[in-house]
Amino acid sequence: MHQMIGRLSDILGISEAQGDVVDWEELARSTGLRVPADYRDFVAVFGGGELNEYLAVRIPPAEGRPESRLLDGLGFDPQEEPQPDGGAGVVELSEEGRLLPFATTANGDVAFWICDSLDPESWDVVVFRRQVPYGTAPWRRYGMGFGEFLAGALDGTLPNPFSDGSWNIPPHEYRNWREG
Repeated sequence: MHQMIGRLSDILGISEAQGDVVDWEELARSTGLRVPADYRDFVAVFGGGELNEYLAVRIPPAEGRPESRLLDGLGFDPQEEPQPDGGAGVVELSEEGRLLPFATTANGDVAFWICDSLDPESWDVVVFRRQVPYGTAPWRRYGMGFGEFLAGALDGTLPNPFSDGSWNIPPHEYRNWREG
């Protein structure tokens, strides 16, 4: 198990896997999409569901759950090499870019991967906050991956990335989609 998913298991008090079975090779073959290892481990341990009745984590088609919220946000060809940024080091942060949403909040915020490489292990997380104070940028890039982002948001090592200021106050609970 990925180290960050182990950390999330500790934070959430989950000791045994209750996740979903996904054929990751078939997903890559049929769509061209490969996702980071920490996300694959998250899906195996936790499955699709909701964190603190606020943050819904999307998953690809899984055994017993053929619909896929993850693939709904796939608006680019994942096998196509990303275009260079011209050396500026700036990725266009908009829903028109190579962004893949992996989670949404009850307030309409969205957490994405920036798919600026064919290597999913290098993808950073970016959050679009639907409700921000006037003059504040709604987009924020985090120089970290999926597991580190979620664990940091929950344990307080990362400032709250979402609009609701109280969603990440302990105790935390993850509810798998099977739990209704």
